[in-house]
Amino acid sequence: MIATYGHHSYGVLSDEVRQTNRPAAPAIEVGAAIGTAATAVAAFDAALRDLGVGDANLIRLSSVIPPQATIERTRRVRKPIVWGDRLYCVYAAGYALEPGARAAAGLGWTVQTDGSGAGLFVEHEGETAREVDDLIHASLADMTAGRPQHFGPVRTCTVEARADRRPVCALVLAAYATAGWGEATTGRADTPVRGEAACVDTTGRWSAGPGRGRP
Repeated sequence: MIATYGHHSYGVLSDEVRQTNRPAAPAIEVGAAIGTAATAVAAFDAALRDLGVGDANLIRLSSVIPPQATIERTRRVRKPIVWGDRLYCVYAAGYALEPGARAAAGLGWTVQTDGSGAGLFVEHEGETAREVDDLIHASLADMTAGRPQHFGPVRTCTVEARADRRPVCALVLAAYATAGWGEATTGRADTPVRGEAACVDTTGRWSAGPGRGRP
């Protein structure tokens, strides 16, 4: 069917056609990092490099998890990234600029109970991991209540940092997929990276850093 609006024509695809034309759903990697540098911008870059995505151009998404996606925690993002590649992601970045100040950031997510894997992310920043955790749960409660689907438990990944003599950035990032310019996206993780995960799963809530949120 073709729908015409004004002088332009747009093809309207059935759900079946849309599904068959879609690429494979991404393997989403969630990780946390802390960066310290002379400025807030440089601290953000340091956190990105620590997480393994410092050489990518970030394309920030609006937090919807596509069907059939998988979510896994990681110490460093394992997706192949060539200098300048696009990285489709959801992230939260909190900053503390003065000595003694604290910053926290976090992501929370929930998926539908029908087994489709579809769901929602939400990102928040604050002064403490507990504050961020509360904001995440409050946001997702309203976001899921306004939709007809049924959703499972909320999981969170938070990180908290304290500035010493230089600005600090607390970063949590969900990496969906990477792509070069003119290429299709890929969510494939080729090379495993060893190391302790920055996000620790604690009774359904993931946290990192000195502020681990509520038990």
